[in-house]
Amino acid sequence: MASTRAPSKVAIDWMMRAVRYDEGLSPATPVYCHLGRHPEQTPLEIDVHEGLEVGFQLTGEEERQFQDFVTRCRPGDVWLCAMWEPHGWRVTAPATSNAVLIFLPEFLGDEMLGDIHWLDLFALPPRQRPWIASQQMRQQMLTLACDLREEIKERRRGWLPTVRVLLLRALLLLNRDREPPPPSQRLAKPASTHLLSSVMPAVNLVHLHPDRRISTDEAARACGLSRAQFNRVFRRAMAMSFGAFCLRARLALAAHLLLTTRLPIEDISGRAGFADGSHLHATFPRHYGDTPGRYRERARPLTPGSGGGSSQSVSRR
Repeated sequence: MASTRAPSKVAIDWMMRAVRYDEGLSPATPVYCHLGRHPEQTPLEIDVHEGLEVGFQLTGEEERQFQDFVTRCRPGDVWLCAMWEPHGWRVTAPATSNAVLIFLPEFLGDEMLGDIHWLDLFALPPRQRPWIASQQMRQQMLTLACDLREEIKERRRGWLPTVRVLLLRALLLLNRDREPPPPSQRLAKPASTHLLSSVMPAVNLVHLHPDRRISTDEAARACGLSRAQFNRVFRRAMAMSFGAFCLRARLALAAHLLLTTRLPIEDISGRAGFADGSHLHATFPRHYGDTPGRYRERARPLTPGSGGGSSQSVSRR
């Protein structure tokens, strides 16, 4: 079983769509395990990473934000985040702690959760992903999360295979407890690690150039697929069209610049690949639930003298 290593911070520049870390994920190290401890409240952060994420709330409370969904996590709650999906978080109560796993699909492979592939849970929109719905499930998940924390802390022989088993058990419990979506919202075909791998060149291309409009033809060539094949495979793997994915990347870059700079909104619009400020104003609320100006107001304050550059104050979950 592969090992893990500590992440290294990637330099933040204008082209990064969010605060980003390199967790060192690779086929040899497919999982990064993190135990977060926050004695005090923290400001809003936006994060993005190449791996899938499963987080377990252990103590305290924090707010988890997706592009069209905000939820408060309390002890026993669990959240799921897809690959390269921008998400925000802030600690809202003292003495908060969590356990977070960031991993490549290879870590779980093609395991099934009953009649669905585990990747299907991540392909759902955030609102439709499984969330803790009963006190009994909350207690079960908190017990599992405590076991997970001990395995990560102690790292006894066989700890990593045990982490894998506990992660699969958590996903199995989440899937068993959730209400099935209506037929119109169900995925037409199951996801698979093979499908996800086949479109990753296009995903990486977008995240290297979130400010640039990547054409479908360019993305298809990067994946070695015809345009028709690419559109079909991308939608199955990512549960959205390539155009919707590109828009999500540009919006995430705009959100990052709103949080970390004093740039005028008109300038941010251009840097994030929008035609003008009115285009951003029309699009941003549909995904972030607020106008760019109000979103900036409720974000963390900039440090004095930071000017128009990116913020250098970065915390980790």
